[in-house]
Amino acid sequence: MTSSGSDGEAQAAAEGGAARPEERLERAVRAAEQALIEYEIAVETFRVEVENFSRLHHQKLGPMYTRLDELDARIAEVTADRTGDPEDRRKADEARARVMPMPGVEELFNGWMDGDGLFPEAVAMLTDQPVRPPQRVRPSDEARKLYRDLARKAHPDLAPDESERQRREEFITRVNAAYARGDEALLRELAEEWAKGPAPKERGPSHSEELYARLEWLSQRKELLTLVAKEMEESAIGSMLRLAPDDPDRLLEEIAEQLLAQVAAREEELAALLG
Repeated sequence: MTSSGSDGEAQAAAEGGAARPEERLERAVRAAEQALIEYEIAVETFRVEVENFSRLHHQKLGPMYTRLDELDARIAEVTADRTGDPEDRRKADEARARVMPMPGVEELFNGWMDGDGLFPEAVAMLTDQPVRPPQRVRPSDEARKLYRDLARKAHPDLAPDESERQRREEFITRVNAAYARGDEALLRELAEEWAKGPAPKERGPSHSEELYARLEWLSQRKELLTLVAKEMEESAIGSMLRLAPDDPDRLLEEIAEQLLAQVAAREEELAALLG
């Protein structure tokens, strides 16, 4: 009887020892999946911040950059007319070439005019009245929290089969679109919709070869996201945003003040040349 008990314990230990490497692989896959999801959330969050900052940067500062280019071109042209120097003329031609071409009528009035005439913002601009600042579209803290929760729960990489993966991909596409617009109400609706949907099935046992392949895919996906994040961080807008990640609006105000000072200086220089 004692011998039989010893044999059973030995067999159980052997079976436990044989299963342990695969269990470690499963834990490693689950940890890598969660790490990748968190990384994707961080990259997507930064992408939205960069796009929103770029939009505000263009709306608020674009006209100032255009005005500076025009003043530089006029100063160079007046200087060339006065000196007659071929080198000054070459510089004037280069400065004029840097000025953005005049947009077409449709592009010029896009967002400025409807069937009833000019929008109030356009009227204010043309009459030198204060212009309403562009609409703030950066997601709120609550919207960010809702987005992260949904991304963790409904991420396609957690799908046990292809049909469930497709369902999750379609749902996450809607979540990303709502987050990009900062639509907190829609994100709440999507959270309720997901809570009512079918619960994701638990992942069944996997073979070691499949687990290794899964880890390799997760690693490749992480490398791709790293390249995407690096490209955004090294872009002009990304570099500017990193200077003031907690208060990008204030950064825009500081840049606007600098540009206004440059415009005033160029206008004085041009007036002196013409006078």
